[in-house]
This record gives sequence, structure tokens and C-alpha cells, in this order.
Amino acid sequence: MPLLPGAEPFRHDGGEIGVLVCHGFTGSPQSVRPWADHLAARGLTVSLPLLPGHGTRWQDLAVTGWQDWYAEVDRELRSLSRACERVFVCGLSMGGALALRLAAQHGVAISGLALVNPANRIHDPLAVALPVLRHLVPSVKGIASDIAKPGARESGYDRMPLHAVHSMRRLYRVVDAELPQVTQPLLVMHSPQDHVVPPADSERILSQVSSRDVTERLLERSFHVATLDHDAEFIFEETDTFITRLTAGMGEDTDTRTDLGKGSGKEGAAASG
Repeated sequence: MPLLPGAEPFRHDGGEIGVLVCHGFTGSPQSVRPWADHLAARGLTVSLPLLPGHGTRWQDLAVTGWQDWYAEVDRELRSLSRACERVFVCGLSMGGALALRLAAQHGVAISGLALVNPANRIHDPLAVALPVLRHLVPSVKGIASDIAKPGARESGYDRMPLHAVHSMRRLYRVVDAELPQVTQPLLVMHSPQDHVVPPADSERILSQVSSRDVTERLLERSFHVATLDHDAEFIFEETDTFITRLTAGMGEDTDTRTDLGKGSGKEGAAASG
């Protein structure tokens, strides 16, 4: 099947700091590509994979599950770990849940997480009926393009296959149980006005992880896909600040370290979690 516009996976070979970027459910690399491009421009090694079943048509997603999506990001993380001295993981929405599971499973192999509107559960009351409903209703209306910025659009599916939604719900349960195993420095950026993932998900994640180095930022002007919204540059700058602070004193090339911090204008603020 041909890919949707911008759905191509992205890889940039840069310096000794690596970043894995994970997109969300029914979305594609297009939704987080500006984030990945920004990090690549700072001289980092960046991997932005296309999750199985995404980027083509919703019917392709119906025959995949969370284990397939997780296996893809796990493979890319291992590849980055072989090439880089330090590796960070960024994630949007369900990509944030995948990032948290990577952190719980890989421990010190991950130096930090930067998450935007990370998802933790499905709040629709009908979710409890998914085990049966998915066999009766093939798909429901999609969630793509929850963006406040005029003219901005996410390249994602207009339908959600319920088999995949059921699997995503199982992923959230797995990740929720593993949150206490997350100890890495954590940057959580979330939108008070999010029509897909409510702020309660970020609040629960922040309350359940064991990370002691925690930074929380509000994305006041954006909806769910904040990486394409009014606060996109703020997200990029905060990610710069976060990674720069955590890699200070590394033996990487001086120019790379300097470039990474450009445009931020402020130091990372971490509160004890």
C-alpha cells in the first residue's frame, strides 16, 4: 500500500547522543517529524520509525496489535544504543506509552524521556465492551488532527479499527502496572485543552513513576497534536534544555553540545518527583 503523505520513517546519523521519537495511535511520523528534524539539526542521531499498521489505511492497523508496535520501537532503541553513548526517547500520545514501557524494560540504557500528551488509558465508558464490540463493529470515527493552529493538519486515519483499539487498551494496562519501574529523568509536556487524551493521564503518570528528576510543562495554546500546534517550538526548546542538562560534561564533540542548547534561552527546571 502507498504511504500517506509524510508517513515515511526517518533516520539521521549524527553524534553520540541518540533520540528515538515515537508517534501515536492512527498517526504517522508526520505528526512528530518537526520534532525529529529539530533534534537532527542539533547534531543528534535520530530515529523516527513508522509503527506497523500505520501510515497506509486503517484496515492495515486492524491486523496488528500493541506487541507489534512495541517490537518496532524496541528494535530501533537497540539499534540506537549500539551506535550512541546516550539515548533518549520522545513520544506523543500512545508513543508516550511506548516510551514509558521502553524505560521500564531497559532501565539505564535510556537516559531520559520527553513526552507530549502521553496516553495512559481509554476513558470512554464503552471501552469495557471492546472485547465483544470489536467483533461487531469494524471501526469508529478517528481521532486525528486535534490541533488548534489554523491550517495545521495531521496525516492520520479517519477511522479507528476496534481490534486495534482493544489492543491499545491492553497496552495501557501493561504500561500502567510498570510505571513504578520508570526511574529515568522525565519531561512531561501536556495540553490542558486536549480532546483526545485528558490531563488526568499525565497526572497519573507523574504520580506513579519512580523518577526523582521530573519536569512538567503546560502547553496552554495547543490541543492534542501539540507537536504540530502553536506550542511546537516550545516543545522543541524544552527538549533541547532537558537533553543538554542531562548530557552536560559528556565527552561528545563541543560543537554538538553547544548547538543542542541554542534557541532555549533558559535552563532546565526539575522538580523532585
